[in-house]
Amino acid sequence: MTDGPRLRGNASADGDTLSSESTEEGSGRVALKKEIGLVSACGIIVGNIIGSGIFVSPKGVLENASSVGLALIVWIVTGVITAIGALCYAELGVTIPKSGGDYSYVKDIFGGLAGFLRLWIAVLVIYPTNQAVIALTFSNYVLQPLFPSCFPPENGLRLLAAVCLLLLTWVNCSSVRWATRVQDVFTTGKLLALGLIIIMGFVQICKGEYYWLEPAHAFETFQPYDIGQIALSFLQGSFAYGGWNFLNYVTEELVDPYKNLPRAIFISIPLVTFVYVFANIAYVTAMSPQELLASNAVAVTFGEKLLGVMSWIMPISVALSTFGGVNGSLFTSSRLFFAGAREGHLPRLLAMIHVKRLVSRVFNCISTLLMLCTSDMYTLINYVGFINYLFYGVTVAGQIVLRIKQPDLYRPIKVSLVWPVIYLLFWAFLLLFSLYSEPVVCGLGMAIMLTGVPVYFLGVFWDNKPQCFNTFIGMETIFTSDDAHYYDP
Repeated sequence: MTDGPRLRGNASADGDTLSSESTEEGSGRVALKKEIGLVSACGIIVGNIIGSGIFVSPKGVLENASSVGLALIVWIVTGVITAIGALCYAELGVTIPKSGGDYSYVKDIFGGLAGFLRLWIAVLVIYPTNQAVIALTFSNYVLQPLFPSCFPPENGLRLLAAVCLLLLTWVNCSSVRWATRVQDVFTTGKLLALGLIIIMGFVQICKGEYYWLEPAHAFETFQPYDIGQIALSFLQGSFAYGGWNFLNYVTEELVDPYKNLPRAIFISIPLVTFVYVFANIAYVTAMSPQELLASNAVAVTFGEKLLGVMSWIMPISVALSTFGGVNGSLFTSSRLFFAGAREGHLPRLLAMIHVKRLVSRVFNCISTLLMLCTSDMYTLINYVGFINYLFYGVTVAGQIVLRIKQPDLYRPIKVSLVWPVIYLLFWAFLLLFSLYSEPVVCGLGMAIMLTGVPVYFLGVFWDNKPQCFNTFIGMETIFTSDDAHYYDP
């Protein structure tokens, strides 16, 4: 397994995002610095998972699960499945130690087209749209207290979301340390906010407010159980757990990844599962299922019921959570663009490691800002959500394929094949019944992904392109300078 193409040029030791220290003595290789320790690694996982999802998904999970008891089971099972998937990714992450996460794994195991399609759907819609939605959620919760009797103006929401994106892109371009410190601080802030929700839930239970947690009432259905709806319930829960694989995007920057990658998983995933389950328990101690389903902002309704004059804490908490979510997503997804560019699947400009900035971060920010002009982003998220989860399964299947194709490959972490099999059985159930329940949404997601096939053959597979085509694609060299370095695939 190769480490990929090497960088050209001489590096400066002054930058925060590159290093002149070689992985091989005297090779002079320019690479991303290993600056992410265990605490920051846990912060990246927790910060990326806990974003707006825990404040949005409880309604979707409950609505499709049809009862409080089954909804809580969905949250627990989804956390367990997430931990299993993360373990599978941990083996792949240290076996194929490249930034880029599942894109790099799929490309190396299944070939260029499969990897390109993963990259295509991520670059085109998934990450820009996700970041835009989180930023808009941030701006909504910041501005909502200023407009108590109406909705905030749409232009104001977009402007504040753009400011949030630009600020955090600047932070990420300036220093990896700054970015990880921002992540650590806001991860702590959001956990404290969710801790308040959980503590209030325990207070409610101690006061005897646990009617909907009693077995006799927990499984009272407000609509008949339906296997397709239950699959959608798991899909909603999986959205809240989204981001569990983001640490694999920055594997090259982890300090001692063989130890810190699995440790970060063992610490972070159980912590998030605990927080999610007990936050949902807290919600149903203060609200009936009907009240929860009628609320568009579950945490705000919870705060209004229990916190009285201190209810303003909830909008602020959600704003802190989403601010950290934007930062974590920007930090990790730019590495995906960087990895794709150095493999020749994106313009070479994005493979640059600049002394002061990673060019892929700037591209990521611009594509996200463009998404703020789109009026129906939520539909786009629904379209690509199915594909995103499909590629999780493809990546885990790649772990089994790699074991068969290269059984003697050195694996610092080696998990039992029972775990990827369990994971794939769950995802087969989830995707098949989701497709059954939402054929139009899933079908459109597939269509968006397949538009990448002709792009791959024209832009990557086609070797003998006309000179004018290559000149147009290579115009980014105008922007290069002596202190910028790039991979030459």
